[in-house]
Formats: sequence, structure tokens, C-alpha cells
Amino acid sequence: MRVAPRTYRFWRTNPPAARSVSDAVVIDRLRGLRTGGAGGGPLPEVLYGRRKMTRFLNRTGLPGISKHSVDRLMRDEGMRGPVRGRKTGTTIPGKDGVRAGDLLNRDFRTTAPNRAWVTDFT
Repeated sequence: MRVAPRTYRFWRTNPPAARSVSDAVVIDRLRGLRTGGAGGGPLPEVLYGRRKMTRFLNRTGLPGISKHSVDRLMRDEGMRGPVRGRKTGTTIPGKDGVRAGDLLNRDFRTTAPNRAWVTDFT
């Protein structure tokens, strides 16, 4: 790929964007939580979600950081808080594992109304 020398020199001398610099500071702080504990282990704050992590970073020297920036950077670093709550169970199988039989034999035509009622459980 050919690049004009003027374009290359401009790219080399151009300072990094402000967002890149601020992201690097936050990422450094987030990575420090993983190894900042006793013996190189993680600190308890590594379990924080986006909301608590935003408040924690505001308290510890990064005032005014956006919750959206913290959310984006945590997602990029693979960090997420614990998910609490119950998982939704939609189907409870029978104890014997036998399904109900097909009483219509897949023939849904009837001679009069209200002779066969069918539904779809998908």
C-alpha cells in the first residue's frame, strides 16, 4: 500500500488522541486491580460491576470518568461483575421422560368447528 510521505510524517508527529490517553490510564488502573493484592493476587474491587467500578474510580483519583467509558473498557478487558438472581426455567420435564402422544396423527383438518383444538409450544 502506497502512502504519501507527507501523510506518513503527519501521522508520526501527530500526538495521540485524548481519548486514547485517558483510556490507557483507566486500563492501567483496571489491570492493577488484578495483581495489586497481597502476593500478586487480585484485589476485592476486581469483582465490581460497571456502576461500582465507576464510583470506585471516581473516588480513587479519576474524577468525572463516564460510566459508559468504564463499561466499554471493562468489556474490552473481559471484566464483569457477578450476576445475581435466579435463572429463568421455562420447561420442567416429566419424571418419566415420556411425551404425550399425537392424538390427531398430524392431520389438522376437521369436519366442523370446535372438533380439534391445537396449539404450538415453540
